Amino acid sequence: MEGVVDGADEHLIGEAEKIAVALGRMFPGLCEVVLHDLRDPRHAIRAIENNLSGRQVGDSATELGLARIADPEYPSVLQNYPNRFPDGRPVKSTSIGLKNAAGEYIAALCLNLDVSVLSPVTLTLSHLVATETEHREQPPETLRDRNTRELRHTVEELAAERAATPRSLSRQDKKALVRQLHQDGYFDSRDAAQTIADLLGVSRATVYNYSK
Repeated sequence: MEGVVDGADEHLIGEAEKIAVALGRMFPGLCEVVLHDLRDPRHAIRAIENNLSGRQVGDSATELGLARIADPEYPSVLQNYPNRFPDGRPVKSTSIGLKNAAGEYIAALCLNLDVSVLSPVTLTLSHLVATETEHREQPPETLRDRNTRELRHTVEELAAERAATPRSLSRQDKKALVRQLHQDGYFDSRDAAQTIADLLGVSRATVYNYSK
């Protein structure tokens, strides 16, 4: 009987893997889709499409996966909750737990939407439909209230003005953007160089090089 149950579980996870692959290929470069096999939490990742988080097949389950393993009553669907990739990019995530016939969670299908890609599009459209010409004001002299969120917004807005995402900018545009940030005083903010480097997908040394 145990072999029959294991076979049924494996079949269910195999079907879920088809869905994960299909979803990932429908949203290339935009939505990471991960299938977790919760029967083996230390090596849970069974499939990953559009790898945006840097994880690999065979990596361990997340805290959410472990919570489902520990509690069969854990919610089967968590929809549109805020998350972040390791490099700080904002994410909108949805996690769907899959139970077998015995009512045990055996897998989870997770979708991680990279909203940092969409933010510049939103900004570009807002500029397109604006009825008045809007000019970005010079930043205030004091920088003590500038934080990572404000810096991230500024970088995305400057990239959107070039109809691109921060990471997709050309080398020359990245250099121009960094020099603009330096001119506006953002480099006086703590850890600003590392934040800018993560957003542009370059090294911290490159950021300092661009700012000269």
